Amino acid sequence: MTADARITDARITDARITDARPAEVRPAEVRSADEVRAAEGRTAGARADGPRAAGAQAGDPPGASAWARRRARSGAKVRRRLVGAASLLVAAGLWQVLTVTDAQVWLRFDRLPTLGEIGAGTASRVTTPLYWLDLLQSLIRILTGFGLAAVAGVAAGVLVARSARAGDVLTPLFEAVRPIPAIALVPVAILLFPADEQGIVFITFAAAFFPIMVSTRHAVRALPTLWEDAVRTLGGGRRHVLWHVVLPGILPGVFGGLSVGMGVSWICVISAEMISGEFGVGYRTWMSYTIVDYPAVIVGMITIGVLGWLTSAAVELVGRRVTPWLPRAQEES
Repeated sequence: MTADARITDARITDARITDARPAEVRPAEVRSADEVRAAEGRTAGARADGPRAAGAQAGDPPGASAWARRRARSGAKVRRRLVGAASLLVAAGLWQVLTVTDAQVWLRFDRLPTLGEIGAGTASRVTTPLYWLDLLQSLIRILTGFGLAAVAGVAAGVLVARSARAGDVLTPLFEAVRPIPAIALVPVAILLFPADEQGIVFITFAAAFFPIMVSTRHAVRALPTLWEDAVRTLGGGRRHVLWHVVLPGILPGVFGGLSVGMGVSWICVISAEMISGEFGVGYRTWMSYTIVDYPAVIVGMITIGVLGWLTSAAVELVGRRVTPWLPRAQEES
């Protein structure tokens, strides 16, 4: 056999071996276009079916893990609520025991009303229009002062953190006034404003302004400079950076300051009402103390606590809704 014949036989043999291979392992240059597309489709399908196949092998239906996580979170939430309710019941039972027995264990519980007297006082108070008028008056004061403080505090915090010139001018003034308790400004408010109502709103504003301003300032300074540099590299101006980088980035810190500011505002508005108010929950609570109506005093304290809890919970709820990317907000949703 000649050399040319042997070469021809070898080529024919290689071609037969190549045709005998599966389409998936044959070289791409000898496969047809239909075979290539079919092989790619089978590969993509195998990759997509991999997780589902593993789940089927494990015996878990689709979405079982997500359902289990939601169920676990729901169960944990129910347990927390039950623990909270149990703690309140234990505290109420301890109060009842100490007041009924007129206990004097370091503290004098013989002067405090029992739960029955507090319940009777609550029933008599909530059925009068004066109680709801006081509650509405306190809510108007707190919401007005807190709303003004929220706007001014966020604006001032961003300004002093973003502008070196504004920081040099305003920071010394803020730091000089911030250590002064807001309730100590009552005499100044009485002298500045012609009406007691305006003075109480001013005290509430001063109490909430500084926590909001400080938390906003720290939040702005804690933002990564890489975010702003990236926006400026893409052609964004100062206004674009402010609205799309700074304000969304500082929202968690801002709402932390808002939550603290709400609590401080309630402390100061109640104190201001006790000193110079004519209506309000704080004023009515103090008047009840002066006439030795102790059940009414406890009713006023409970009312203040419930109002403070509701407003603080509202601030936290809004914070979770506007920051859905945070882990805590995702768990609560």
